[in-house]
Amino acid sequence: MKKRNLFIIAVIVAAFTLTLVAGPLQAAKRRYVSIAAGWVTGAYFPMAGAISRIAWKHLKEEGIKVTAESSGASVANSKLIGAGDTDFAILQNDIASYAYNGKKGMFDKPITNLLGVCTLFPEHVQIVARKDSNIKSIADLKGKKVAIGPVGSGTTENATQILEAWGLSVEDLAKAEQLTASQSADYLKDGRLDAAFFTVALGAAVIMDTALMVPIDIVPVEGPNVEKLIKKYPFYAKQTVPGKTYKQNDSDIPTVSVMAMLAASAELEEDIVYSIINAIYSDLPQLKKAHAKFKDIAMEKGLVGMGIPLHPGAEKYFKEKGLIK
Repeated sequence: MKKRNLFIIAVIVAAFTLTLVAGPLQAAKRRYVSIAAGWVTGAYFPMAGAISRIAWKHLKEEGIKVTAESSGASVANSKLIGAGDTDFAILQNDIASYAYNGKKGMFDKPITNLLGVCTLFPEHVQIVARKDSNIKSIADLKGKKVAIGPVGSGTTENATQILEAWGLSVEDLAKAEQLTASQSADYLKDGRLDAAFFTVALGAAVIMDTALMVPIDIVPVEGPNVEKLIKKYPFYAKQTVPGKTYKQNDSDIPTVSVMAMLAASAELEEDIVYSIINAIYSDLPQLKKAHAKFKDIAMEKGLVGMGIPLHPGAEKYFKEKGLIK
């Protein structure tokens, strides 16, 4: 009888020990992850939604589920990673660099747990002006009412830097409004703004809709000041807004762009990041359905403009593909 009781006790102790060990192991294998995407009116949210669908299609047997969450702009998304409030984030490559290195005035301290996964597509700086404002160049923005993007956004940084390259500042504007993309579009339509900066993918709905409602011009970003801008901020690249992108936009308009990118928290498991990036590039047709701007996304371009260290899961993937040594 004594031996039987000892055996039962031993089984209970063993089961309890296994529970203690298995608990943390299971907790470590977190399979449900989130992406801080952006406003529903931009290109980030459709991107996050497409990644979520691809994960469900290809990774459900691994138990990996991705949830797309609307959020603030690039700066806010960086801070969400830093605070541990999201696993992935879509943001501009320039803002990712500022965050990782702790740019003064924008970030209190470096967000070193923000790591790169891949770059996605160029985000064109598109300056939309009401035709009746007679703004034909960056210099003409002086003394005008201009939206420069919401507080904490990459758009605000781009607007400030472009104005600077032309010898201007936000103080030279009659009024600098810090508005979301949809608010900026509404203000342009009803005449409360002369112009607005949008750092978004080509064909963005907010600009398409504005062009249908009121006569507009896309203000060119061109001339020797572009070289000055790129020399100081090398994450910019020369781009073009092709003719016919928007109603009334008949000819090609020169501008500059930054890159949209996917970043991940350093705390996120390597296998999850690897599985997700592998699924994305294995099912590009699904991704490209989500937005017209995604048509040029390719694995071979996935490191273009990457200005922060890669997450180990992404590094493993690109090494396997021979894109890094």
